[in-house]
Amino acid sequence: MKFRRIYWVTEQLDDEGHSDVTGVYTSIPDLVEIGLGLKDYSPHQKTVRLSLCELDASKPPLVTLFWNEYDKLESLLKPFVDDGEMTHEDVMMLVDALKARFAS
Repeated sequence: MKFRRIYWVTEQLDDEGHSDVTGVYTSIPDLVEIGLGLKDYSPHQKTVRLSLCELDASKPPLVTLFWNEYDKLESLLKPFVDDGEMTHEDVMMLVDALKARFAS
């Protein structure tokens, strides 16, 4: 198993920008399978924000986007595909899952 140096953080936000972290995932398949969608245990039900964060780093996330910005995801994650951190297939799995769950 590959040691992951980056991970996904999911948050739910309300209209005022208050948020709850609702999950931390080390792989796109886990993020897609259990991490996407609004969780009932959070009172913040307006939107979902995804952040890709470096492990043990005191700096901003590598990538941050809201659920409805899935059209930007492939280009934002290209550097991570190019360096082998994730596969193009996994990226497309995430794009497709976001479209299926959140497209109007």
